Amino acid sequence: MIACLRGTLFKKLSDSLIVDVGGVGYEVFFPQSGQTRLPGIGEEVFLHIQTVVREDAFNLYGFLESAEKEMFQLLNTVSGIGPKLAVHMLAGISPADLAIAIMHDDLARLTRLPGVGKKTAERLCLELKDKVQFVPEALSASASTLVLPGEDQRVHDAISALLNLGYPAVRAREALAAVRLQAGAEAFAAMRLEELLRQALRNS
Repeated sequence: MIACLRGTLFKKLSDSLIVDVGGVGYEVFFPQSGQTRLPGIGEEVFLHIQTVVREDAFNLYGFLESAEKEMFQLLNTVSGIGPKLAVHMLAGISPADLAIAIMHDDLARLTRLPGVGKKTAERLCLELKDKVQFVPEALSASASTLVLPGEDQRVHDAISALLNLGYPAVRAREALAAVRLQAGAEAFAAMRLEELLRQALRNS
């Protein structure tokens, strides 16, 4: 399997590139919408490669970042999403933003991606919510946006503690929101960190 390619960017096509590696031209699927990120023709390019072998084809899909390749692999585990749709989706959104949209059930954002309808967006959230946290930027951004009314450092510390225990960001937020709902705003604001965690663990 080909895992990466370093060579000269020989040609840009509508949905692919030709990369010259030692005199051999490799055609790599790479959507036109994402080609503005590439160097110019004749310049060196490095691509992370996912090789997809089918009965009648041996296709290479290229990515500039390793996180894009990992997200591509995850997307292909979802029913109804094949390699070509996955690569087009990633041309329109970063792995971190896609992960955040999935973790937050942001169907509106997901359905703006090419080829993604409501049912596909729902499957993405259902099947990948607990798997997309490999993207560090998504995890930190998700934690920073877990805003609860009256949130302070104590709540941020509780969220961080739950994340360190292995809880997905969405579950951590939901658990603390449940504590606030059950205790009431005033009691929630008065809780010490230890009590917040104890109550959140009961609700997770």
